[in-house]
Amino acid sequence: MTELLIHSATKVDVDGHQDAFWLHAVDGVIRSTGTGDDWRSIPVGDDASVHDAHGGHLTPGFIDLHVHGGGGSSFDDGRDAIGRALAVHRAHGTTRTLISLVSNPVDALVASLEGIADLVAEDPLVFGSHLEGPFLSPAKKGAHDPGALIDPSPAVVERLIDASRGTLRQITIAPELPNALEAIQVLVEAGVIVAVGHTDADEALTKTAFDLGARLVTHVFNAMNGIHHRAPGPIIASFADERVTVELILDGEHVHPDVAKLAFEQAPGRVALITDAMAAAGSSDGRYLLGALEVQVTDGLARLVEGDSIAGSTLTLDRALRLAVASGVAADAAVGALTSTPARVLGLADRFGRLAPGYAADAVLLDHQWNVQAVWADGSALPR
Repeated sequence: MTELLIHSATKVDVDGHQDAFWLHAVDGVIRSTGTGDDWRSIPVGDDASVHDAHGGHLTPGFIDLHVHGGGGSSFDDGRDAIGRALAVHRAHGTTRTLISLVSNPVDALVASLEGIADLVAEDPLVFGSHLEGPFLSPAKKGAHDPGALIDPSPAVVERLIDASRGTLRQITIAPELPNALEAIQVLVEAGVIVAVGHTDADEALTKTAFDLGARLVTHVFNAMNGIHHRAPGPIIASFADERVTVELILDGEHVHPDVAKLAFEQAPGRVALITDAMAAAGSSDGRYLLGALEVQVTDGLARLVEGDSIAGSTLTLDRALRLAVASGVAADAAVGALTSTPARVLGLADRFGRLAPGYAADAVLLDHQWNVQAVWADGSALPR
């Protein structure tokens, strides 16, 4: 039996703040919570882990819906590389992850999906995979290899679904591609969350994709048409649709902080902060590969060597949280954007994203400047 008691914390989650907060978890599940000194009456075993938070912020564990690597390693490079990258993000508070894959030849994607399916069976902190490609618009390809982009033919869609053995949780698709609208329906029926992204679609086509079951927008504002007073585009369509959640890369580079705050105001409770991090997250400046493309990272900013497009980020979710708060986003809304909102996107809002009885004992302790001090997943401390 694993047992965890954290006390004297300032709880911050989507439900708000609580001072002098405590939680008691057994076998990875929060059993009880409260405030004040009531924690002293909780009978705990001799092997229980008891942690004094000293008034620090205690939040649910972070959930990253969109991340490609870290620590010098890319998720496209196999099991060992995935492990090294996950360790970096877990040390920064990410307790649950979707493994994102960039556009690659279909055979390579199939092999990666099969490997991730094996990993999911062994590691409960990995929720599954996210395919950011290959069904993307060449006009909005961003840092994806144009030679790997294809239309979503029924045969390829079914092959990717089958290879994942039920662990493909999200896919990004440009709805203007041939067969894309049909593919959205097939993917939704298979239980895959469809995200509109890397797209040249207008507002009307984006709305059609939402009506067919797409429920997410991949890194809103980036790799899509912007807001024009005569052509609202996919951004306005997503803000107006209560069914839709928007991913946001808040690193100070992809989206101006004032625009990021606007997203929180226009889509309250529907912003999911993501990292879209590539291998350089938690590592040094230098040359890296993103799929088949070479990337130069300088002062933490990743750009393609050829073409100069921003190529993912070097972000971790704790930094996204700090930037959100610094941008004027309320702390509970900012925390919700990397906890309860992504949990809801995944259909897991009854188990993740809150510090409440019955929820997973995933928690992050941060100081008053929102720097991570300790991380727990399933009630066990993660290495830092």
